[in-house]
Amino acid sequence: MSTAELHWFKSSYSSSSEPDSCVEVATTPTTIHLRDSKTPDTAQLKITPSAWTEFLTYAAK
Repeated sequence: MSTAELHWFKSSYSSSSEPDSCVEVATTPTTIHLRDSKTPDTAQLKITPSAWTEFLTYAAK
């Protein structure tokens, strides 16, 4: 699946006072895709769902 086919949404963990300054997320069964909303055509981070879960657990502390 290309990144153009993904359904991107603003992360609920992204709370910026600037509406165009956030982290966007797109999920598939095997990969979590992350990108900067200001520069969506630049590098993106791709991680496994288990790594994303571990990160969220750590970040919520």
